[in-house]
Amino acid sequence: MQFDIRRFDIYRKVPKDLTQPTLTGACISISSILFILYLFLSELSLFLTHEVISELTVEDPVRHTEKIPVFINITLPQLKCEYLGIDIQDDMGRHEVGFQDDTQKIEVNEGKGCRMESHFVINKVPGNFHVSTHSSRTQPDNPDMTHLIHKVRFGMDLQEGKEVKGSFNPLEDVDRSAGQALATHNYIVKIVPSVYEDKRGNVGYPYQYTYSYREVMQYGHGGRVVPAIWFRYELSPITVRYIEKNKPFYTFLTTVCAIVGGTFTVAGILDSCIFTAAEIFKKAELGKLS
Repeated sequence: MQFDIRRFDIYRKVPKDLTQPTLTGACISISSILFILYLFLSELSLFLTHEVISELTVEDPVRHTEKIPVFINITLPQLKCEYLGIDIQDDMGRHEVGFQDDTQKIEVNEGKGCRMESHFVINKVPGNFHVSTHSSRTQPDNPDMTHLIHKVRFGMDLQEGKEVKGSFNPLEDVDRSAGQALATHNYIVKIVPSVYEDKRGNVGYPYQYTYSYREVMQYGHGGRVVPAIWFRYELSPITVRYIEKNKPFYTFLTTVCAIVGGTFTVAGILDSCIFTAAEIFKKAELGKLS
């Protein structure tokens, strides 16, 4: 007797002569196909979108350098460019007044104000950088330090001018133009080292930060008001790691099978219930229910 592999077919086919199409079944079938297509496209979109996993560690991820790049862009609408400068200080003894490299000043407000942009690096120790008139040879009578911060970034790639993934800018568009004209503005910044690894294995080293703010009146020698905009920073010992990951392909296949099988199963049950109910109703109308 010849062996027939068709015996293992668990999906036995029913001849078309023994099947009965219905309008309700057609509507349910079309609705099921559209529903499956919608769920499939949604699941495909999720599969193609990577997820970012974060974890906290206690380490210094950027051991190859002791410097942190900084980018600042700020507008002082009531103070001329000739008076403005950036001073940098830290606990390693650095004290630089009137930093000039990679610094641009643009007059605004018909020459009454100034927009200043600067790139520089700081040591990985507590310190500060501040915008002030300390480096100016002549001092204005009323140095108005009201300002608008456009950007303050840490960990920016200064060579390409691109922001590294994972580098956030909570000080963006902070407006202090309504503050006291002669007040000193203090931003206490907590810098958090970060590692960002994308799905291709490329690793970036951005820096996040949080800040608190305080506005005070500060007086110098002789009781003269000497306002400035201070950014006092310190580094957190905690490092945040971000890792981009794609979902495994087998999970996508599992979900798609569940969508197709589940939808057809539920649709089949619904169609069967409607068909049975319709047959019972017809029998009841003909008096053949008993």
